[in-house]
Amino acid sequence: MIHSRLVRSSEITKNGANTTVVYSRGAPLRSPYGSWLGFLFFLLLILLLSACGDSFTSSSTIGTIESPTVHSQPKTTASIMASGTFQEYSLPLSNSGLMRPAIDLTGRIWFGEMGHNLLAVFDPHTQKFQQITPPHGRSGIMGVVVASDDTIWFAEQYANYIGHYLPATRQFQTYPLPTLTVPDPGLPGKTLTLPSAPNDLVLDNQGNVWFTELNANALGRLNIQSGQTQQYPLAITKTAQALNPYGITIDQKGNIWFTEASTNHIGRLDPKTEQISYFSMQGSSTPLMEIAADTHGTIWATSFSSGLLLSFNPKTATFTPYYAPSSGGLYGITITPGGKVWVTISAANAIANLDPTANRFIDYAIPSSGSLPLGVVMGANDSLWFTEAGSNKIGMLKP
Repeated sequence: MIHSRLVRSSEITKNGANTTVVYSRGAPLRSPYGSWLGFLFFLLLILLLSACGDSFTSSSTIGTIESPTVHSQPKTTASIMASGTFQEYSLPLSNSGLMRPAIDLTGRIWFGEMGHNLLAVFDPHTQKFQQITPPHGRSGIMGVVVASDDTIWFAEQYANYIGHYLPATRQFQTYPLPTLTVPDPGLPGKTLTLPSAPNDLVLDNQGNVWFTELNANALGRLNIQSGQTQQYPLAITKTAQALNPYGITIDQKGNIWFTEASTNHIGRLDPKTEQISYFSMQGSSTPLMEIAADTHGTIWATSFSSGLLLSFNPKTATFTPYYAPSSGGLYGITITPGGKVWVTISAANAIANLDPTANRFIDYAIPSSGSLPLGVVMGANDSLWFTEAGSNKIGMLKP
C-alpha cells in the first residue's frame, strides 16, 4: 500500500540554487547496506569470480534448467572502428554515480545519481539538468523506465522501494518492499536485516512494474491499480544474494526474462502459469548482466566480465555467443526498432553495434578517455544516449 505520510523533496537546477518544495507520499525505511562505490566493487567481484573459473551451482534454484544447443561459430573477428558525431554533457556535481538512462516522450533523458541520492533529468533542447531528491532515498536509484503517460518509475535499491515520479505535479509515490532476515555469514547464530534491493525494472502492457530483487533472490510485480506487490521466489532457501537476479525484460508474448549475476542462467517467468524456466549455455560459467528482447522474440544478454554478448532464440532453443575482442566490460544494451543491437563496452571505452553477418562489433570510440560507459538507450533520429560513470557525463552518439 502507499503510505500517507507527506514528504518534502527539493529540486535543483544546473544554473542556480532555486529550491521548490515537492510533496510526495512515502515512509521511512531502514539504512542502506551499500553505496555507489559498493556497486562498482560488486561488478569487480563478478569479474574476479569469472576470471577464476568458478562454476556456479544451481541446487537451490526453483525451476528446471535446460541446456539448449550452442550455435558454434568462429571466434568473433576484430572490431572495426567507425566515426560518428558525439556530444557530451558534464553533470553539475562531481562523482554522480550515474547508471541506466531512460528517455521520455519529449526526448529528455532520466537517470539516477547514486553518488548524490538524486533522480536527474537532462533536456537536450535547453542543455540543462534538473536534479530531484527522492523521498527517503539512500543513494540507490538503479533502474529507471518511462511509462506511456510520461511518468517515471524507478528502483531505489538501498531504501528498498519502487518509486513513481510525476513530472507534471512534481510528486512522488513510493511502494515499500519487504525486508529480509537472513543468517549473518560473519557471525554464527546472528541474523541480518536487509532490503529486498530492487535493481532493474520493466513495464508490461497493463503498466504494471516488474523488477528484480538482488537480496531476496526473487522477481517482484507491482500492480499499479491496487498498489500491491507480489514476489516470485527464484530460490528454495532464503540466503541473501545467492543468485543476484539482475537484469529484466519482457517479450512480445508477455513472458518475463531475467539474468542472475551470480550464475550463467537466463531465466523466464510465465506470468499466467507462474512457471519459471532456466536456460544455460553449455561450456560457459559466465555470469550475465543486462538483458533485452528484440521484436522477433530473441533474447540478448551482456556479461561484464568476458566481453560476451549472448543471443538466445527460444523458438529453436539455440544460444549464439559473440565475444568482443576487448574481452571485458559489456554492460548496457539497447535494440533499435529495426533490430540492431547496441552495447556499451567499458573495456574499449566505446559504444558498439553488433554486425552478426560479419560476426564482429563496430566500435565508436567515446571522446572522453576512461568514461566507463554503462547504460545506453535509443533516442530520436537513431541517436544513442548513454551514461559515462567514469567521466561524470551524459553522452550522445549519432552514428
